[in-house]
Amino acid sequence: MSSALNLSGAKVLVTGATGQVGLPVAERLATDADVWAAARFSDSATRERLEHAGVRCVRVDFEAGDFSDVPGDVDVVIDLAVAKTSDFDRDLRANGEGLGLLMRHCAGARAFLHCSSTAVYQPDGHRCFVETDPLGDNHRAFGFMPTYSIAKISAEVVARYAARAYDLPTTIARLSVPYGDSFGWPLFHLALMRAGRPVPVHTNAPSVYNPIHIDDIIASLGALVGAATVPATIVNWAGNDQVSIEEWCRYLGELSGIDAAFAPTDQTIESVACDVTKYQSIAGPCSVHWRDGFARLAAANR
Repeated sequence: MSSALNLSGAKVLVTGATGQVGLPVAERLATDADVWAAARFSDSATRERLEHAGVRCVRVDFEAGDFSDVPGDVDVVIDLAVAKTSDFDRDLRANGEGLGLLMRHCAGARAFLHCSSTAVYQPDGHRCFVETDPLGDNHRAFGFMPTYSIAKISAEVVARYAARAYDLPTTIARLSVPYGDSFGWPLFHLALMRAGRPVPVHTNAPSVYNPIHIDDIIASLGALVGAATVPATIVNWAGNDQVSIEEWCRYLGELSGIDAAFAPTDQTIESVACDVTKYQSIAGPCSVHWRDGFARLAAANR
């Protein structure tokens, strides 16, 4: 494994800190780091929750490129912000241009971790994607977050450029399916099942992914930051286990005493299973087996 960067005592900027992943990341890091959370903070309750955890909150506007309230002397940036308005101009401005302006603002940092997505891969049946595979748009054809793949690819280009332009060590981590007790795609599927509705799956079955628990996401941060380089390191950020939607829904159904029904369609995302060899060489294997994590999710949402 690569040498992890010890974040204890570090001044860490977390963007997108009100999101499903960013919120627990900021809270957990604040137990022993000086954490600054940057977001729009349209929900005052979330801001209060972060501040109660010891996080310092500052407003940012990625679309406007306004980072005037963000400290420029941070040690590490963990960028989890994403704009999904479905307007291409707005989302390219926020996710691409905004990211570049943030990296310029924090160019003196020791490392920059940019969260991308395995949604950047060109759909290719049941291929197990490696980091050098072709990129493409696996969202727009289905009307599901139509700007997402293109905006994520554009942001990766900007991050690669800014790493070299500002000599800013950077890791671009392509996140698979994040989940925890209170969030994630599997929880959405569980809600559909409880409502008696079928879960959409691709006709080219099974629909396989690498779900990764929030505990493992947080545990890997120091290693991913420590792997930052110029040019940028690019790595899949994903769990050990390749699991299909069909399999995890049946398992959630067993745990919850309900039947899983499926609606096969070609108007949904195909499999995006990914190779984790490079990730495990950096951060080691994940500790939460998918069945254990899903059991925790089901128990927390009875």
